[in-house]
Order: sequence, then C-alpha cells, then structure tokens
Amino acid sequence: MSVLRIAAACLLDERNRLLVVRKRGTRAFMLPGGKQEPGETPLAALQRELREELELILAPQALRRLGRFQAQAANEPDLRVDADVFTAALRQPVTAAAELEELAWLGLDDPWPANLAPLLREQVIPALLRKVRDAERG
Repeated sequence: MSVLRIAAACLLDERNRLLVVRKRGTRAFMLPGGKQEPGETPLAALQRELREELELILAPQALRRLGRFQAQAANEPDLRVDADVFTAALRQPVTAAAELEELAWLGLDDPWPANLAPLLREQVIPALLRKVRDAERG
C-alpha cells in the first residue's frame, strides 16, 4: 500500500467550529491541506495549500503543530495518508478555490457526519478535542 505525505490544518473559528472541505468529485469532508512536494517542509506545504485552496495566507507563527497522524485515504482505496496536522484560529472569511467544491463548519461537540475522512474521524478530531478541553481546564 502506498503512503502519501500531506500537511493539513484544523482551522477553528471564534466558536471553536472546525472548517472542513470537500474536493470536487468526492464525497468525504476533510481538512484543508494537501501533498508535500519534494524538498518541501510540512509547514511550507500547508501554507502553499491554504493559499491555493482557500486564498488564505497565514504566518508560520499562527500555525501550531497538533501532531502526526496516519489513516486510510478517504478517496483512494490503495493509499494511506501520513499527515502533519497544525491548528490555527481562523478570524477571516475564506473562499473555496482550486479543487475545492464545498466548505462546511463542524461543531466539535455536534454529531459528526458519516462522510468525514478516516484521518479526521479516527485521529485528528479526538486529538483536537483533547487539546481544546485541556485548554478550557487551564
């Protein structure tokens, strides 16, 4: 099974809702981000992907590392993703661009839709919930 290295972002609004995206011609919602190019760091790849997909420019210091996670790829059955995931506050409107077809907001305490990508459902949201709850406890 092939492995694809990606970088992705958990972008949270002021109500701690998570921005999820759906690429054109696919069913699964996932985090914004994408493939690392050869020689590209995860952070540089993420900044490039956010510019391309959401017309969003974030300074490196605005992105905090959440962790590295692996799971089955959402749209390719013979592929696994190995993802460096970062978090950031999103305080400005964004627009779906490039290959994105749809943007949606996911309340972390709301029921999760069935069409979340495995990486998001199995790995990232549980880690993000732990981080948010730890921060709330002080």
